Amino acid sequence: MTVTDTKIMATTTPQTSSHQYDVLIIGSGAAGLSLALHLPSNVNIAVLSKASLSEGSTWYAQGGIAAVLDDNDTVESHVADTLEAGAGLCHTDAVEFTISHSRQAIDWLIELGVDFTRDAGNGDYHLTREGGHSKRRVIHSADATGKALHTALMDKVKTHTNITLFDHYIAVDLIKQVDPMSKKRRCAGAYVYNRNTDRVETFAARSVALATGGASKVYLYSSNPDGASGDGIAMAWRAGCRVANMEFNQFHPTCLFHPKAKSFLITEALRGEGGHLLLPSGERFMDKFHERGELAPRDVVARAIDHEMKRLGSDCIYLDISHKSEEFIRSHFPTIYQECLTFGIDITKEPIPVVPAAHYTCGGIMVDKHGQTDLKNLYAIGESSFTGLHGANRMASNSLLECLVYARSAAESISAQLDTIPPVAEIAPWDESRVTNSDEDVVISHNWEELRRFMWDYVGIVRTQKRLERATHRIKLLQKEIHEYYSNYKVGNDLIELRNLALVAELIIRSATQRKESRGLHYSLDYPARAEIATDTVLVPMNFASQDIFVR
Repeated sequence: MTVTDTKIMATTTPQTSSHQYDVLIIGSGAAGLSLALHLPSNVNIAVLSKASLSEGSTWYAQGGIAAVLDDNDTVESHVADTLEAGAGLCHTDAVEFTISHSRQAIDWLIELGVDFTRDAGNGDYHLTREGGHSKRRVIHSADATGKALHTALMDKVKTHTNITLFDHYIAVDLIKQVDPMSKKRRCAGAYVYNRNTDRVETFAARSVALATGGASKVYLYSSNPDGASGDGIAMAWRAGCRVANMEFNQFHPTCLFHPKAKSFLITEALRGEGGHLLLPSGERFMDKFHERGELAPRDVVARAIDHEMKRLGSDCIYLDISHKSEEFIRSHFPTIYQECLTFGIDITKEPIPVVPAAHYTCGGIMVDKHGQTDLKNLYAIGESSFTGLHGANRMASNSLLECLVYARSAAESISAQLDTIPPVAEIAPWDESRVTNSDEDVVISHNWEELRRFMWDYVGIVRTQKRLERATHRIKLLQKEIHEYYSNYKVGNDLIELRNLALVAELIIRSATQRKESRGLHYSLDYPARAEIATDTVLVPMNFASQDIFVR
């Protein structure tokens, strides 16, 4: 196998149909790259990116990373804010574990060379405040933190000869084998579709990590890039792993509303620095919904905006920071300023039209504090996992922190066990002998549109049992069509993502139907009160057979 100098598989590189690695990392965002860098240099690692290496959610993250860095802040305060935002459903041990390692994570990034913004006055790192936080604790790189973080991680990865990057490779399904020693099922790799060659290849590995991000593309409007199709969650479920709290889908309150703007997020930091939410009349309204006004937790802000838009019949509301100086706005929010200008909006002089959009998947694959799933040798980190950190509502800027902390923890676990894991047995190649090329790809695009539309209409910011029943009926019919299509035609990127999105949609609908209360991001008009006892919604697949791996 030949690779380029930067170890990125190019479209002109000769391909093989079978690959062997110590560790296979599926996903090249903050979680996946951090995991690769924390593993020992003698471990042979493959990192798969389903598109270009800069196309994941990390690259587009604007706000920053929440961490206890100021002398006036404490771990206890950050923990308390997270627990409050999580609406009583956070796992306290996971919250404390994550936040107690926050400074360590930031120090590591600084060593890597991440260019965090400094305060013009004293030269210290500038900390901003976002919704749900009682202190300024969000360290950032202007309003393009994800880009700065991802660039630093990529630059470091390219110096490691033991890490090979594969771009435009999308995993289809995980491979399981029986461990010859324990006689239990274990993950042994994955079948992966190479978009460069239109072939499915096998990747064998003694340990596999899912760092595939969330599933917000299941909704019609989303702040996420196109790849957020829940691939890791769907693959883990099919492999027999439990998932939890899939009903808690965070809708970011402020996405740019413009017919030519696609998924452009207006960071919460803009409200943290004094931005006002306005009705079309110019009137502020958030004080009617929460004592913190614009800095209320995201679920409260998103529901308030949704309520006002429906009450007024308005297509959007407005976010205004033009009362700040032009120099302040352009220095703190250069990316947003330039992007809005391309659509004819000068944020130094006028408000920004915004709408809520699906942003973050708070539930996911159940893991322990090392990212270990129910399937031996399979890990999940980042947005695809369920650690218990976010509860019923993720607090702003805790997501990148979770990626960093659990990537290190997973690396420690993998490193400690890798030498004891037997080699992977021979893997059968992908079988395409009974399928043909499709001449009806229009079916995929129609199913994709139908899925995202009814999820937005029936399983969105505000839910009812009747809407969920309609969604249940729709998803059953849709999955039947998708299964028939998948069984008869060769796989491709769109079909793989549609299959995964449909499965994740089913898990979301099932979870939402089971929760007979309103809590955090799940708001039901039929059950508006919060239950006295907070419980997770845990879904168990029919082929679950690893209950002795770990029990949360």
